[in-house]
Amino acid sequence: MSAGLTRSSRRPLLSSLALIAALVLAALVFRRPLTAWFTGTGNGEGERRHGEPAVHAQHGDASPLSGAPGATASDVDHFTCSMHPSVKQTEPGKCPICGMDLIPVTKEQQALGVVTIDETRRQLIGVRTAKVVLAPLRSSFRALGHVSYDESGLTDVSIKVRGWITKLFVNRTGQRVARGQPLFTLYSPELYNAEQDFLLATKSALGAASVDGGNRGGGLAKASRQRLHLLGLSEAELDAIVARDAPLENVSFPSPASGFVTEKDVVEGASVEPGMRLFRLAALDKVWIEAEVYEADLAHVHGGQHADVTLDYLPGRTYDATVAYVYPYLDPKTRTGRVRMELANKDLELRPGMFANVALTADLGMRLQVPAAAVVYTGPRRLVFVDLGEGRFKPQEVDVGIQSNGMYEVRSGLRADDVVATSGVFLIAAEARISTAAKYWESAADDAGAPPPMPSSDSHPMSPVASTTSPRRTAPARSVPSAAKVAPAAIYTCPMHPEVESPTPGKCPKCGMELVPKGGAQ
Repeated sequence: MSAGLTRSSRRPLLSSLALIAALVLAALVFRRPLTAWFTGTGNGEGERRHGEPAVHAQHGDASPLSGAPGATASDVDHFTCSMHPSVKQTEPGKCPICGMDLIPVTKEQQALGVVTIDETRRQLIGVRTAKVVLAPLRSSFRALGHVSYDESGLTDVSIKVRGWITKLFVNRTGQRVARGQPLFTLYSPELYNAEQDFLLATKSALGAASVDGGNRGGGLAKASRQRLHLLGLSEAELDAIVARDAPLENVSFPSPASGFVTEKDVVEGASVEPGMRLFRLAALDKVWIEAEVYEADLAHVHGGQHADVTLDYLPGRTYDATVAYVYPYLDPKTRTGRVRMELANKDLELRPGMFANVALTADLGMRLQVPAAAVVYTGPRRLVFVDLGEGRFKPQEVDVGIQSNGMYEVRSGLRADDVVATSGVFLIAAEARISTAAKYWESAADDAGAPPPMPSSDSHPMSPVASTTSPRRTAPARSVPSAAKVAPAAIYTCPMHPEVESPTPGKCPKCGMELVPKGGAQ
């Protein structure tokens, strides 16, 4: 056998340790000995049958109203079990399901959901409080972006005549070029004929001027010169043609801008057509940062807003950017909007295609705020527990908005300087849910009046089931001995599923437990 424990053998051990820790914590919080969880006794009391009044010992036994400090018998609304809140009785006793002592629930607790926690228990569960404040709220959020080319710095190189590439000087993608640098030479019959016409018109104009001093051929020469200029020849090339008195067979075309070749669609010797794109040049002295912002954050983004840009490959380096434009549409697949920022890139550290992290901050002005740890999510509601003093906490429904820096914006439900619980909130909520204020813990379906779920397929075929919200769904009652029959007004329910009600005894269609009289009567 292996000396170490296998993974399967460690699981029961870990489960046992977790159970022991949970029992110890429960004993500390509820001030009940560990043996009570197994024997069904509590606070040193012996076993007694359900329904009997509690007989208290003379030494150290707790009062039936010990769970409600300062309460009297007239203040008690009912008694319930801390583990089975569906059990409700008018007299103290033991839970019919687990045997635990029933705890009292006062009328104030039942109506307002107020729970009382003494100082000792507050220290055990670590309850802390904080004030609701009215302070400036800044919404900070991050977006994923990428570096892209500055579209205003893109340049396409094309020609306006048909011809053939005779020499290609720039023949690599990514090559850096300067404005005026030759890119290629072109032979074009159309361009060659235009050069000849230009030479003839120029000579004719010079001859006419020498004979009579007139300018009869000047207009034709000017038109021929303008034609070649529109076809792509520069003034220097036209003067060179006039100087050599011969047309150029291979005309050189220079780069119209400085930048890097991002696309090259031609090779040496290729045939080209008018309008065909031969090169695409991009200037990288300035780049764009395009960030994808979630739809919920777009309302807080505007032009001129400051942003911090960081890149993973440059740790510790932060670029200060400004939002230049917010695009007026969303990506239908990701449901995000695009935001554009511009950055100078003199050292060429930012290269198109790189990912960038963009941090945006929006100043939302003065807002009522509560710590995020104080908010409890209960289905359709958001609750906080307001400290009323003297150990009393009241659940209060709130409408929260933006969350930022550990604080929630409070739209309604609280006022400035209200004190709320910020630590141990879930334990307070658990006790409130066990004993009080059922309206705070109902689901959205219950609020809408939706009927309860249908009985499961493994329910007893003869089990009578009658829902309070749907009284028409009833099953034939099972015949029982006459000794077990009760008055027609008696209602039976399941201890684990209180929504199941029946006019006659039987079994629960959900869990198979025996139905008991509603109200705890035997």
